[in-house]
Amino acid sequence: MLQLTPQSRILLATEPVDFRKGIDGLAAVCRRVLTEQPLSGTVFVFRNRAGTTLKLLCYDGQGFWLCTKRLSQGRFTWWPQRQDASYHLCARELLVLLWNGPPHQAGMAEDWRKLA
Repeated sequence: MLQLTPQSRILLATEPVDFRKGIDGLAAVCRRVLTEQPLSGTVFVFRNRAGTTLKLLCYDGQGFWLCTKRLSQGRFTWWPQRQDASYHLCARELLVLLWNGPPHQAGMAEDWRKLA
């Protein structure tokens, strides 16, 4: 089971990725494009070009998790439009995104104190 906690580090790849890639291909994107170590325990979130599917890649210390969410209709309505290769999210924002909501409009309270 993949567990998202407030301490989870979550990075979205801002550019669409070729979803023919599996674990090894997405890990290479982490290293080359995002300049991040895929073995760090970070949850990496990728989107396909059509905007209908997300893939999450995470290493749990024993092996990789590769999770896919494909919408049965429509597209994911929110995705960051940035020059940076990656965008940081907190766990609750990722949950909103997975339900196809815009994380910045969810009306959640700010963190009282950042967790390490």
